[in-house]
Amino acid sequence: MAQGLALGTAEPIIVLEDVTKTFGKETVLRDISLTCRHGETTVVIGGSGAGKTTLLRLIVALEQPTSGRIIVEGENIVGLPERQLNRVRRKFGMVYQYAALLDSINVLENVAFPLVEHTDLSRKEIDERVVEKLRLLGLQPSVIHKFPAELSGGMRKRVGLARALMLEPPILVYDEPTSGLDPLTSRVVDDMIEEMREKFNITSLVISHDIASCFRIAHQAILLIRGGIVARGSPDELAHGDCDDARDFFAKSGVDLRATPHRR
Repeated sequence: MAQGLALGTAEPIIVLEDVTKTFGKETVLRDISLTCRHGETTVVIGGSGAGKTTLLRLIVALEQPTSGRIIVEGENIVGLPERQLNRVRRKFGMVYQYAALLDSINVLENVAFPLVEHTDLSRKEIDERVVEKLRLLGLQPSVIHKFPAELSGGMRKRVGLARALMLEPPILVYDEPTSGLDPLTSRVVDDMIEEMREKFNITSLVISHDIASCFRIAHQAILLIRGGIVARGSPDELAHGDCDDARDFFAKSGVDLRATPHRR
């Protein structure tokens, strides 16, 4: 695992200030303030119903907050018209839990999709970029003719990453990337998250409930409980700090923290 950055030394790339989200009379998120810094990995952890998915949708501009500010690369995105929000959304590459590849088209078409939709590049240029990105991710050019059902789980993850990287976003967002995976495969996915951050100088935002993964990859961990942030800091600080809720959450995870590899 690569050397970690000193927490808080890099420039902010995502900043939330007093963000609240309500649906009708229900407050799903309340007074959320957080900072994600360039080149770091921030992991938002919490149980089911904590508000993680809503937080993710707000950050990537798929929802608007009821109140508060969301600043991405220095720009407040709250209240922007749809056309401007589409521009903001291109700053994020989304990596979904099961890669979310389209089964009816081959790898080439899956990975090319963002370029076809959002650029005026020629078909030849698009194909060349797809092959190059797959090569950078350790996949041979011959994989472009395969369909998702013909790929191993690891290959599907890398193809999903290639698609997320095609528009060269500064931020990669991972939605429960290790959910349902065995420990060995989870470790491989964690290594891939680190690899992407280092190779492409990317900021990573990970939504997860996987405590072991959090310890391996997080520069900053944020614990969300019932729509509010109850603790933030390094995973060690959350697990052994002054916040009773955080210590209890980590203790109930069932993960042996002494046997879990930590970010160095």
